[in-house]
Amino acid sequence: MTVLLWVSVLSLLVWLWLTCCHGFFWRTDVTLPERRPPARWPGVAIVVPARDEAEVLPLSLPSLLAQKYPGRARVILVDDHSTDGTGALATALATPDGLPLTVTVPPPLPAGWTGKLWALRHGVELARAEPEAGAPEYLLLTDADIAHGPESLAELVAAAESAGLDLVSQMARLRVSTRWERLIVPAFVYFFAQLYPFRRSNRPGSRTAAAAGGCSLVRREALERAGGVAAIRGAVIDDVSLARAVKASGGRIWLGLAEQVDSVRPYPRLAQLWRMVSRSAYAQLRHSPVLLLGTVLGLTLVYLVPPAAAVAGLAAGRPAVAAAGGAAWALMAGTYLPMLRYYGQPASAAPLLPFTAFLYLAMTVDSAVQHWRGRGAAWKGRTY
Repeated sequence: MTVLLWVSVLSLLVWLWLTCCHGFFWRTDVTLPERRPPARWPGVAIVVPARDEAEVLPLSLPSLLAQKYPGRARVILVDDHSTDGTGALATALATPDGLPLTVTVPPPLPAGWTGKLWALRHGVELARAEPEAGAPEYLLLTDADIAHGPESLAELVAAAESAGLDLVSQMARLRVSTRWERLIVPAFVYFFAQLYPFRRSNRPGSRTAAAAGGCSLVRREALERAGGVAAIRGAVIDDVSLARAVKASGGRIWLGLAEQVDSVRPYPRLAQLWRMVSRSAYAQLRHSPVLLLGTVLGLTLVYLVPPAAAVAGLAAGRPAVAAAGGAAWALMAGTYLPMLRYYGQPASAAPLLPFTAFLYLAMTVDSAVQHWRGRGAAWKGRTY
């Protein structure tokens, strides 16, 4: 047996394991658990950190202010020292019949904090100090580029109350309008689910823990028990860090795909999508060259070997190599189909996943290179 045959068989075995034994990561049926309206609707504060978000705020903030929530709720937008008029625009978007809106600016960013988490901490502290009805029981932490359906908050709270959850998070549906978005975005969510299988993350006692920063409803007492926002103050991948902190402190967490939560931020060019991924990819690997090497080898074996073996086997007249590579490629494409359907994309895009994986491999290597050059997790004029 040739080396290529051994490698293609190994890749096929990995795909058989991923398909059957890795938490069914590829299924897209993990949506909000069964829920019922609570007897009493708890108070909620919606905290939105925003830095230079004037472009997307008119598409997202009105959806929060228009939430049809039966209980007490308010919106706190933390203008993180924007230079594009974000704060003034947010104030202008408030309506008399919408949820109450507070626009605030945090103190200057101290050392050891990321800007987003410092803004979140300021908003959470402001919510806790609410003078009239007391501190809210829940905090909805959401991004400035996320639009919510009118029942989104009520559904999140009902799910948390019905299932006794301390953190309920939904992966927002990202934009897939341009060619590059259609190629890269569904794969982004697919890879995230492969890295953090939702079913495993949602299982009490499992070491896997993940959340989606764009939409995370957390019980205030659970957040405080986990050490508050300060416990993750330097985290670049703050959503996963939050989920780990809540779960490690005994909280129950849940993560799934969204039905009423959408990202409105456009990524029309490859360079923008590239930066979105590369700014945090190396941080996900804990800035470890060893983990980087393992990731490159792993992505090559899992995603690049199957099509290479299938094509090389056919060209060289080696049916065993072609069969092993083709079977692995078919499993890869088959597990990708549910995510493509979720995003309304054609099934014909499934065989292109190896090419997209190659782009993600290059983005990950670029993330490491930028980190070594001192330009790692850069966002909105800050580098961490």
